[in-house]
Amino acid sequence: MVSLIWGALILLGIFYSFISKNIALTNNEILESSTQALEMFLNMAPLIVLWMGLMKIAEKSGLLEKIAYKFSFILSRLFPSIPKGHEALGLIASNIIVNMAGLGSAATPFGLKAMEKLQELNDNKDTASEAMITFLVLNTSGVTIIPTSIISLRSLYGSANPSEIIITALLSTMCASIAGLLLDYLIRRHNK
Repeated sequence: MVSLIWGALILLGIFYSFISKNIALTNNEILESSTQALEMFLNMAPLIVLWMGLMKIAEKSGLLEKIAYKFSFILSRLFPSIPKGHEALGLIASNIIVNMAGLGSAATPFGLKAMEKLQELNDNKDTASEAMITFLVLNTSGVTIIPTSIISLRSLYGSANPSEIIITALLSTMCASIAGLLLDYLIRRHNK
């Protein structure tokens, strides 16, 4: 559905450029934005590769399991339907840890694996379980302590102080996480 909306907006923009006789401007913007996207990708890729590599080392060394164990008290309260010691809790903790470092794209593999494990626990396979919904809410709110991706983008585009957004990002992610989890809890409680 979203791809249809984006496609319609792009076609509408191209159609408008024909009507307003600005097709040359549209062509230039298409080429320039493609170049900027490639440049941004090439500048961001090393950071993402570094963090994904570090997370893989942490996963293989057992560090993530130890951190997940430290998170188990909080996670067992947020996800009461997941049995203690289940692999899904470790994957959820790993996802949260990587998100805290501000690397949402590096957190995606952990999130996908966590959803697979939560689906295995799900009795009703065609409907999301409470744990899946809570994890989605927590993941969507983007628990971020240090927004490294945003800092690197700000640095890439010449910001005088790229890290000045840390406090603002921390406050906004806290508000989003608390509001999302509170709403999730209230809806779950209302539905029971």
